[in-house]
Amino acid sequence: MRKCLLFMLSKSHRDLQERKARRPSVTRAVDLCAAPGSWSQVLSQKIGSQGSGQVVAVDLQAMAPLPGVVQIQGDITQLSTAKEIIQHFEGCPADLVVCDGAPDVTGLHDVDEYMQAQLLLAALNIATHVLKPGGCFVAKIFRGRDVTLLYSQLRVFFSNVLCAKPRSSRNSSIEAFAVCQGYDPPEGFVPDLTRPLLDHSYDFNQLDGPTRIIVPFVTCGDLSAYDSDRSYPLDLEDGSEYKYTPPTQPPISPPYQEACTLKKKGQLAKEIRPQDCPISKVDTLSQPLANPQCHSLLGSEMEDNEMNYSS
Repeated sequence: MRKCLLFMLSKSHRDLQERKARRPSVTRAVDLCAAPGSWSQVLSQKIGSQGSGQVVAVDLQAMAPLPGVVQIQGDITQLSTAKEIIQHFEGCPADLVVCDGAPDVTGLHDVDEYMQAQLLLAALNIATHVLKPGGCFVAKIFRGRDVTLLYSQLRVFFSNVLCAKPRSSRNSSIEAFAVCQGYDPPEGFVPDLTRPLLDHSYDFNQLDGPTRIIVPFVTCGDLSAYDSDRSYPLDLEDGSEYKYTPPTQPPISPPYQEACTLKKKGQLAKEIRPQDCPISKVDTLSQPLANPQCHSLLGSEMEDNEMNYSS
């Protein structure tokens, strides 16, 4: 019995050591489109425990300071940004590049998917400048009609590509994440931020053979975690009373700040009379109105006049 127990313990220890050996060591990570900084914070906590971990966060917007994170306020489509990232790593390439960025959605799914694909390709383009061979790349995607073409482009640069859907992502959302492992660019490839990766002459219906890629779809995440499609009561399990706490770090200069200020002053839904709009009758008939509020008011007034004439 004792020999059996010792054998089981030694086997478990050996399996643990093998898993650690297979686990890629990440000491340098880049977070693109990082604001407000949640991914950078988690990366800093994960690789900072290794002692020499470094995280560089890049975004056009300002971010609150985070321990262990170097922030670059810059454009990911500029070569100067890629050079600054490498400079912070003292000339060494990154082990991991992540991108959780997304455009401001319009509600038009085709437009949103196209903009997200362009953003991902911009992130991939700068990743080819800063990522080491064998490195990993993780980015948000919208699974639309042409997503298979995007997978094909990623497979050109990585040996393994899969589509991951975390539990924290709503089932009704087309959001997912492309997890790319084993960075291996084509032979003779020279990274160039001035040349886009996306060739608009491609037609997926004409692709065949190795160019037509089917990427595996996997669900990931802790199944015991909160489900984003469910509503949970505010009552805590230990019986303590729920108390609201403000966010740890509110947004810095958000685009909706002006609208919130006007709403607090009661000026957001202020009614504008037609006579206050400096628009002539000629402009009304020949040109689109610049003020949508005036347009709606004048439009309703014209409809009332038409009803009066018809009666």
